[in-house]
Amino acid sequence: MTDAGTALLTTDSYRPLGDSDIEVSPLGLGTVKFGRNIGLKYPSDFSLPTDLELALLLQRAKELGINFLDTAPAYGTSEERLGKLIRGSRDQWVISTKVGERFADGISHYDFSAKSTTQSIEDSLRKLDTEYLDLVLIHCNKQDMDNLNNTEVIPILRQYQKKGYIRLIGASTNSVEAGIFSITELDTAMITYNEHEKTQAAVISRAEQLGKGLLLKKVLGSGHASNASEALKFAMSSSAISSAVIGTINPNHLSTNAEALARITNF
Repeated sequence: MTDAGTALLTTDSYRPLGDSDIEVSPLGLGTVKFGRNIGLKYPSDFSLPTDLELALLLQRAKELGINFLDTAPAYGTSEERLGKLIRGSRDQWVISTKVGERFADGISHYDFSAKSTTQSIEDSLRKLDTEYLDLVLIHCNKQDMDNLNNTEVIPILRQYQKKGYIRLIGASTNSVEAGIFSITELDTAMITYNEHEKTQAAVISRAEQLGKGLLLKKVLGSGHASNASEALKFAMSSSAISSAVIGTINPNHLSTNAEALARITNF
């Protein structure tokens, strides 16, 4: 285990997000466990961490060289808690949030209308206590191409982007078609890719052709991967991958993942 204060993921290992000048650490910290502990597919139950535990986790992330945080309205109180925790250090983080999905009463509710998208963006700006959002992803359901093509979500996101409230827009997708659409028509995409789920390889190939960076989710199979180091090595093999977003509230797990990435030769 590395000593506290030793940055394993130096800025030399950072990669461009999308095709922008925003650079993110190859390991991003997912924050679903900051504010939600029901209706998830993790292998074991957990209690929500205290504010002190989260403050120490973010401090550890910073020490390791992690600068990318991923949140969403569907993550319960994650945005609100994160906003309080990073107050005074906002410029040290690249923050991604989402629109389209909310979680209430034990189920997900999807709404990609102009009204809902506008309200979601305004709520995220307020809860995160920030004047801008680095990245907003469309939190797609299984009908992701319909979400992207037949709703008002993209035009509203582009309006906010044009006004400077959002730097980049993209989509967290499920199908290959939607992933390719997002990486082609938007700034970036977040896709599922791991040793057991390789169907998104075509999206990665398209990103390589376009010179754009992708984000990965479920790299460790929602905590079910038997070997985190091997899983990360497999997932991060392409230069088109900007960052692998892994959710944790355990500082030791965070350090282990950072150490695994630091050992990968192309970093």
